Amino acid sequence: MREVYLDNSATTEVSPEALAAYVKTSKNNWGNPSSRHNRGKEAEDLMEDARDAVRHALGAKDGQVIFTSGGTEANNLAILGRVEAKPRFMRGGVILTTAGEHSSVARPLEALKAKGLTVVEIPTRNGVLDLDALTAALTPAVCLVTMMAVNNETGARYPLGEVSRLMRKHAPDAVLHIDATQAFLKVPLTVTQTGADLVTLSSHKIRGPKGVGALWVSAAVTKNRGIAPLLLGGGQENGLRSGTENVPGVAAFATAVRLGEQALPETERHLSALREALIAGVRDNPALSEVKLNLPPTAAPHILSLTLPKIKSETMVHFLSSRGVYVSGGSACSSHDSHLSSAMLAFGLTPEETDCTIRVSFGVQNTHEDIDRFLAALAEGLSTLVRKR
Repeated sequence: MREVYLDNSATTEVSPEALAAYVKTSKNNWGNPSSRHNRGKEAEDLMEDARDAVRHALGAKDGQVIFTSGGTEANNLAILGRVEAKPRFMRGGVILTTAGEHSSVARPLEALKAKGLTVVEIPTRNGVLDLDALTAALTPAVCLVTMMAVNNETGARYPLGEVSRLMRKHAPDAVLHIDATQAFLKVPLTVTQTGADLVTLSSHKIRGPKGVGALWVSAAVTKNRGIAPLLLGGGQENGLRSGTENVPGVAAFATAVRLGEQALPETERHLSALREALIAGVRDNPALSEVKLNLPPTAAPHILSLTLPKIKSETMVHFLSSRGVYVSGGSACSSHDSHLSSAMLAFGLTPEETDCTIRVSFGVQNTHEDIDRFLAALAEGLSTLVRKR
């Protein structure tokens, strides 16, 4: 019996097309993009084609695409690079974020807070961004607003266009950074629609290889020198990310972007159908009557959070794994951390509930049979683990 992989928010399987692009580029286009000969020019052309692919998928007519080692580096570059860009930001600067951000956003903000910057978390109870609290926090002192487009644990979608509108009204000098790692090519998202100035992307969330990501930087931010590099050296990526570029990884990432953009309408329909089938399956199965569905009013189609009846998520994850069904207890990046999920606490769960919550995340390869397999294994797990308590 084949495995049922329902942890696609942690990572996705590399598509055959992206893998083929990686191998082909490694074999045929192994030059250094900085070299001034034909081999270098071939590699440079591939990099520029990849930038065009990312811009097109984001609906961006201009702006820089800075390739990084992944979403974590892109988030750090956006946040720390923004503060480093202007000395005045270190003296009384304010950053707004949401309660329950990914650690690659939360940890840099903690470091800046320790240096004296003010960081304000906007509540997200039940997956709803508190726009009144955001409006109250927006002042001319705000230099950056940074938030997810889709929460990686609850699936909640935030009203980025409205956030941008409020920023322009109350904090016109601030820039908006969007961590689109979980949103990109899962839901429609463009820089025009969101009003974003900086957008973080990750290759391995869209069936590209690991170790590749990108930060889109608006032309306005570039013109105003509104972001500074974190890595110094050869000045690659327009001086914002030194280090010889991962050309095969970038080529594979671009392939995944093009395929994902083309398939987005069908992908969204497919993922939505799987999510609805799982919700209905939980509600209609008496054996799962004690399972709580954590449903934001506006949600992405590929993430669903479930709170179990007094069974720790780690225990259930191991049980399901023994049945060949793979889910997670939350963000994969914090799965070895003993701290409770800030995203689920911000959602409104108690610490006890948070410790008993699992995340199911769908991919294009999943089927309705996978949902049935998961529901059966979950029911078996509840029955077995309850007896052992």
